[in-house]
Amino acid sequence: MNGAADVRLFPSSDGDLAYLDTGSGDPVVLLHSGYVDHRFWSGQIPALAAGYRVIAPDVRGHGASANASKPFRWADDLAALLRHLDTGPAVLVGVSMGGVIATDTVLEHPGLVRAVVTCGAVTGDFQYTDPWHTALRAEYARTLGAGDVEGWLDAFVRGVAGEHRDLDALDPEIPRRLREMAAHTLSKHAPGEPDLHVPVTGSWSRLPKIDVPVLAVNGSLEPAGLLAAAERLAREVPDGRAEIVEGADHYPNLERPDLFDELLLGFLRSL
Repeated sequence: MNGAADVRLFPSSDGDLAYLDTGSGDPVVLLHSGYVDHRFWSGQIPALAAGYRVIAPDVRGHGASANASKPFRWADDLAALLRHLDTGPAVLVGVSMGGVIATDTVLEHPGLVRAVVTCGAVTGDFQYTDPWHTALRAEYARTLGAGDVEGWLDAFVRGVAGEHRDLDALDPEIPRRLREMAAHTLSKHAPGEPDLHVPVTGSWSRLPKIDVPVLAVNGSLEPAGLLAAAERLAREVPDGRAEIVEGADHYPNLERPDLFDELLLGFLRSL
């Protein structure tokens, strides 16, 4: 159901953007985390497509989507795709970078959004400041700056387990899949190329204006700062709630798909 035949290209104003489109019913958009692509959601797509139209883009510069040649915003790319597909308001579900895209889009293009599920992220204004993430970002910068792709991939995969676990604690298929997708995305880019993404700012003050249901789902092993920010998001939007997936860190849909799918499908049925 989520094979290559369902992957299509949207001719955006700055190159083709790839997206998977499968199933039928109310639209649900799945937004992947950084460095990977729509296959990040392969465990969720079949169950969702049984009752919903599932749209899973490759974010610009990722997977099979074009790189940017001019400044762009994630939310504007997604809005252009949804208008092209004429889907009507959609439920946006995002993990990490994808969660930021979801909140960016509901703030910047509210008429296109029916509800939001954000995981491992809050808004673009939130930054990890704990020592572990700070050191991880420094290792990313060091290896990329040196053109050491394998070193960067090693750091990326180590980061999958999070601060409190070794990789041995995870199903080995999880880091293998993430590494494969990240290697493909990195191959599209050159060391030192400019970052043309333009962030959406001033989001915290606008949270009370979000007038659709918001569910913040996070793994229990995420840093305390992220969990507190997710609680703030759920508290400050008029119709928000936060849920915890026990025993998971940054990728709850991969680490505890049973609990994640139960929460997501329950939320969708409540709309």
